Amino acid sequence: MKKILFKNLSTAYIAVFAGLTVCCSGGGKKSQEKQEIDDNAVEVGILHSLSGTMAISEVSLRDVLLMGIEEINNSGGVLGKKIVPRVVDPASDWDLFAEKAKELLTKNKVSVVFGCWTSVSRKSVLPVFEEYKGLLFYPVQYEGQECSPNIIYTGATPNQQLIPAAQYLMSKEGGEYKQFYLLGTDYVFPRTANTILRNYLLSQGIPEQHIIEEYTPFNHQDYQTIVSKIKRFAASGKACVLSTINGDSNVPFYKEFANQGLSASHCPVMAFSVAEDELRSMDTEFLAGHLAAWNYFQSIATPDNLQFVENFKNYCKTNNLPGKDARVTDDPVCWSYTGLYLWKAAVEKAGSFEVEKVIAALSDMEFQSPSGPVKMHPDNHHLAKKALIGKIRADGQFDIIWETDDIVVPEPFSEFAK
Repeated sequence: MKKILFKNLSTAYIAVFAGLTVCCSGGGKKSQEKQEIDDNAVEVGILHSLSGTMAISEVSLRDVLLMGIEEINNSGGVLGKKIVPRVVDPASDWDLFAEKAKELLTKNKVSVVFGCWTSVSRKSVLPVFEEYKGLLFYPVQYEGQECSPNIIYTGATPNQQLIPAAQYLMSKEGGEYKQFYLLGTDYVFPRTANTILRNYLLSQGIPEQHIIEEYTPFNHQDYQTIVSKIKRFAASGKACVLSTINGDSNVPFYKEFANQGLSASHCPVMAFSVAEDELRSMDTEFLAGHLAAWNYFQSIATPDNLQFVENFKNYCKTNNLPGKDARVTDDPVCWSYTGLYLWKAAVEKAGSFEVEKVIAALSDMEFQSPSGPVKMHPDNHHLAKKALIGKIRADGQFDIIWETDDIVVPEPFSEFAK
């Protein structure tokens, strides 16, 4: 097996895929119930916040994973085994993510985990997966600067989301904006993302005084003062907001933005963490025209995606899930679902559930996702895919107004991160 250099880990080292081992079973005689699970099924972990500030975004990831598991089981399972999901709720508590991850790997002996949203939750569990040689599929766009041998990153790297969004806004097509207000939630993703964005904008000739950077805590609700500052900043024209606000704080931010008379035509917001699912909780009539940068939108009009959207809506209705009549797909939903099927394909290719064999089988793997064709990078555990810009419609969906010509090779380590 080839050696791959993984940087910025909890313990830096060169990992040899052939040397990775799965978490072995503890001593003692197994119960009959556990023996039946081992013989007839494979357990997988679902590690998403079902309560707390991030539930607005993460509940749908659990739901689409359960839908995908049902599809796979109805088609015969994986290597003849039914998938048994073990769902846990870390409740938007970053320390609890690590505790729950350890429990899934050491007590429940799951073969794989699908989970996390925020970068702080992912960084909380990363050393756990490395120590116990587990496997995590992480489905959300992030700041990069990381590549773990035990994590498969199906969300966007900075060059697949942040940089294309900034390039678009500075282009003639995107409005030739020259002033940028970088507003985010105060944790690792927004701060690193804004470092990358600031350095990129400076490299393109944007004066430093035309870049403002500000942060608010998780679950922040009062945006009156901040929006007033944005309004003054935008008074001279050609100003926009690059938003890395996460979770339910987006609701009061966009509401206050509209309350103070700001609109997309005057000062557009380009969001990196707001998608169709978050818009379900907002008054989208006043958000029309604002933008988001992702790698998938529900409005992609391909047969594969239309079927995916229909299946998810039907699943939510059939299972009487909350908001069943208004459920939507979005970017992290797409990559959660894609990650599950990539794992299935890799297991079948490897003929094994063993982590090191599954990882090796993922290298260079191609897949037809709801967003279109994607490809696993041969070395860095990230997914090549198209970058898209969407404009919010009054109905809470997006018109896709720009996209790359081809899939974008992931670059987790950005030259603009320092």
